[in-house]
Amino acid sequence: MSPLTFIQDNIFLVAIAVGSGLMLVWPGFRQAGKPLGPVLATQFINREDAIVIDVREAREFEAGQLPGSRNIPFQELRARAGELEALKEKPLLLVCTSGVRAGQACAQLQRLGFTRLNTLEGGIDAWIRAGLPLKRSGK
Repeated sequence: MSPLTFIQDNIFLVAIAVGSGLMLVWPGFRQAGKPLGPVLATQFINREDAIVIDVREAREFEAGQLPGSRNIPFQELRARAGELEALKEKPLLLVCTSGVRAGQACAQLQRLGFTRLNTLEGGIDAWIRAGLPLKRSGK
């Protein structure tokens, strides 16, 4: 019996096996932390005195960032995590261009014991679409 014949004859069992496997690995693909849209992120920053960590590269950060944000590029996050050690219990908002790197950074920080993590859903792109201001770094 060929593998294709087995799959055709047992499609229901194969579907259950694939579905079970996906359910086991799905939590690993979910974004750590709570994603906040631009309006909720603004409220979070203002009401919770959240610290904004921008994980984009320096050139991206210089082009425009949320006011008061701090730049720690994602590629440097693990090496520079000590700079954030005193903020483990503080509310943090992680920001990137679209939300992907921020989610990955959030997962890294969660593994290091940070507890109050959120991400800007849709990243800087969503912030701009919402018409919210960016601060520009001048050289």
